[in-house]
Amino acid sequence: MKILGRSEPYGSFEISSKDVLGRVGRLVTKSGVIETPHLFPVVNPLIQPITPKEIRDTLRCNALMTNAYLLKKNFGDAVTKDGVHKFLDFDGIVATDSGAYQILAYGKIETEPLEIAKFEEMIGSDIAVILDVPTGFEQDRKRARFTVDETIRRADLTLENLTRNDVLWEGPVQGGIHLDLIAESARIMAKKSFAIYALGSPTQIMEHYMFDKLVDMIVTTKKHLPIDKPLHLFGAGHPFMFCLAVLLGCDLFDSAAYAIAARREKYLTETGTLSLQSIQHFPCACPLCSSKEPKEVLDYDKPMRQRFLAEHNLRVCLSEIERIKQAVTEGRLWELAEVRARSHPALARALRKLFEHRSFLEKHAPSTKSRGVFYFGSTGLARPEVTRHQVRILKNYRKPSHAFTLLLLPQTNEKPYHESSLFREIANSLGRGDRVHICFYAAPYGVVPSELDNYYPFSQTELTLPIDEETKTYVTERVAEYILRMDYKNIVILVDPTTWGEKLVQRCKQTRKFGKRVTVVVRDHEASDKLVARNVLKRLLDTKAVI
Repeated sequence: MKILGRSEPYGSFEISSKDVLGRVGRLVTKSGVIETPHLFPVVNPLIQPITPKEIRDTLRCNALMTNAYLLKKNFGDAVTKDGVHKFLDFDGIVATDSGAYQILAYGKIETEPLEIAKFEEMIGSDIAVILDVPTGFEQDRKRARFTVDETIRRADLTLENLTRNDVLWEGPVQGGIHLDLIAESARIMAKKSFAIYALGSPTQIMEHYMFDKLVDMIVTTKKHLPIDKPLHLFGAGHPFMFCLAVLLGCDLFDSAAYAIAARREKYLTETGTLSLQSIQHFPCACPLCSSKEPKEVLDYDKPMRQRFLAEHNLRVCLSEIERIKQAVTEGRLWELAEVRARSHPALARALRKLFEHRSFLEKHAPSTKSRGVFYFGSTGLARPEVTRHQVRILKNYRKPSHAFTLLLLPQTNEKPYHESSLFREIANSLGRGDRVHICFYAAPYGVVPSELDNYYPFSQTELTLPIDEETKTYVTERVAEYILRMDYKNIVILVDPTTWGEKLVQRCKQTRKFGKRVTVVVRDHEASDKLVARNVLKRLLDTKAVI
């Protein structure tokens, strides 16, 4: 395999930053390096409001995508003679699609898998997609089955007949909304020597705003593909959903949405789409929008309006990708996803869907980061930090062997919790021979042992108050789970009624049937910490107290 420079083989993918499943990386091609996440602006060789040269020089985007089938059908020898880079006048990285989307749109195309693959090699594509068979949104299981099997057959046929080793080939995963077929397709494709993998034909899913379905599709695909290879989400072009896709582990995107929206006189933003006719003030500070008023653009002729909108739309898309990279680098990707989820109810629903996949997110997310956790509400229960604590406290943690009684205190405003005046009042009054283990119950984690509360992420978590009911329910269940799992004989709980109410008390009462002796102390907010501590110590002395 040829080498770029001294040490980077074509197709190498090096990760520099990670957050949740999102990552910032470097993908090496024969024409240069792509920093991921990356959006390939799709260039239509027949009609294009922004030239490839402008995409490179003005918008500073070094990698685009074009359609090899349309090039072959309409320009043929002119492209093979000069190569795709010279033909497009693009001094950068060129990825080529095979025309499979045209199959989805029109039913068939006039080329064969080996014919289009040979053409992609001849024109010098840096990244090339095999001629797969997309699974449409409304296709039944029989048709979906065919698309999976035929795509696998075409993958084998293409790989067996390649003549160049400097083209990075993409292997699409098919199956549509049939998750078991996606899993099967991904497992089989993972065994093949592709440099990049792709989730095929999700465009119609996204057009219908079925982002919760898209979450299932992406996670199912990721579970069965090599974690060290990039994943390309075909046809994802609206900036408001990039963050969710990156959080789930997508590295590459492509879309002509910026140009298609411009033809429809639509103005993209990172939170949605506006009609040009309805805009009174441009909500953007890009060079275009900051120099013109909407009424001036409306006075342009149609080609000028479309060019203005296409360039703005692409700037917004590229800017959002850069914002996401920075969020990954800072460890703030989840927080950005929460902000974007407020853009549309369908995105909020998709973010909630992550709770079903929290174990997978936790398994592959970094265990530490340089920033703390901002917890806004119950959608954050799917965060890897929350799931990881639940796993570790139940599987790895062992309570102090001498502990006979568990004292549960509510989380405090002071951090770490053991530096609060209430904790110090109680701990200083307990002798070495006292067999009491002090823990805290804290949103969103559950039980936090006092000897661990200064470790990440407990002291580094900021909460939105008041705590929402779903989070209270989650914490309550984790407390009950902990009580039942550990072999304390007595449990004394200090309850803050203004924060936790009766739910925690009632759930702990239910542990009586398993032989647990539970005493509840209700905190009086008018009382000082010293007085509350005295009341708690008094109840600790009576280990026979039972609710």
